[in-house]
Amino acid sequence: MAWAACATAGERLVIKGSDTIGAELIPPMREAYLAKGNDTTFEIAAEGSTTGITALMEGDDDSCHIAMSSRELSAIERLRAKINGVDIREVTIAYDGIAVVVNAKNPVSGLTRRQVEDIFSGDVADWHAVGGDAGAISIYTRNTSSGTYSGFKWLAMRKRDYAPSAQKMAGNQQVAAEVANNPNGIGYVGLPYAAGDGLKIVTIDGRAPSQETIRDGTYPYSRPLYLYTRGEPRGEPARFIEFVLGPDGQRVVSEHGFVPVAGVWRRAGVGGGHGG
Repeated sequence: MAWAACATAGERLVIKGSDTIGAELIPPMREAYLAKGNDTTFEIAAEGSTTGITALMEGDDDSCHIAMSSRELSAIERLRAKINGVDIREVTIAYDGIAVVVNAKNPVSGLTRRQVEDIFSGDVADWHAVGGDAGAISIYTRNTSSGTYSGFKWLAMRKRDYAPSAQKMAGNQQVAAEVANNPNGIGYVGLPYAAGDGLKIVTIDGRAPSQETIRDGTYPYSRPLYLYTRGEPRGEPARFIEFVLGPDGQRVVSEHGFVPVAGVWRRAGVGGGHGG
């Protein structure tokens, strides 16, 4: 890629946004990047996709160099960027599947897409209604700043609201921990977080999330993962993103449970989007 330039010693790289990317993928990516001899200081804040996009669009040039997001820019964000004259660039760095997880002791191993929608919207409130043991369903979701929160509404719930009883968690690890500790719990997490002790991945219409089913699109809750920059990336942001998209970076993607992809840059102000 043409935008990478010669490295400068002691560079600083500020990356903010998605917990899905920032907690599981960017830390090992950073280590692989530094192992190549790059002298870079990373500042990573994985507090939700919306926080990264907001920091990128509203902060100064040094407050956020790269935003991580597990969703596309929303229509409002694209409009805000256009009004403010901010040229947001987008690249897909990997694919992920949102896994629906239940407690390992739960006898339910598979759900239909309609059942998932009914559970998370609150229309079905007892496990007995979907083939489990009688007991009130405890729903765990991500919080509203999360791209996974809005992405799951788009993919699984036809944009319906979550049940009022749903408990909002700050990150994937918190959702996983709550479900693992609650025999009646159900939640959703990025695929790399779904293999923890006390959890069971539920098949959806008979399909389990895997690199193969996410890559071929047969798993219904699949999504791209994005990095965003203000304008065409240059300097250290460009070098790091080039590494992420290269063979070494995509090897890290695969090794940590995500699905590699050939990333292509485009202006994010063009085309549709969803989420909030």
